[in-house]
Amino acid sequence: MPRPDIRPARPEDCETLHALVVGLAEYERLAHAVVGSVEDLRAELFAARPVIEAALAWEAGRAVGFALWFHTYSTFLARRGLWLEDLFVIPEARGKGVGFALLSELASIAVSRDCGRL
Repeated sequence: MPRPDIRPARPEDCETLHALVVGLAEYERLAHAVVGSVEDLRAELFAARPVIEAALAWEAGRAVGFALWFHTYSTFLARRGLWLEDLFVIPEARGKGVGFALLSELASIAVSRDCGRL
């Protein structure tokens, strides 16, 4: 199976990312809990000092999954880490390595930033 294209979220991806967040919420039977908007997501992802980051997985020009994370800090290690908040793959793309590809990308980011934990 070809590996999906994984890339950081861009401002123009926010509607797509929000739709994937809604898909995750529906999967978890928590759609009623999604109160954040596309604009809220865009503001947090692309602020002067963003508090969250995200990557999307693409297959044939279609977003099929996402990972969203933020930095943490370990006082014991005296190093920052990455906290994976959400990982979601649309049902029809599951079992194809999309989740693994997203996790691998996040692990590479953690290593490149010298994080102590993921």
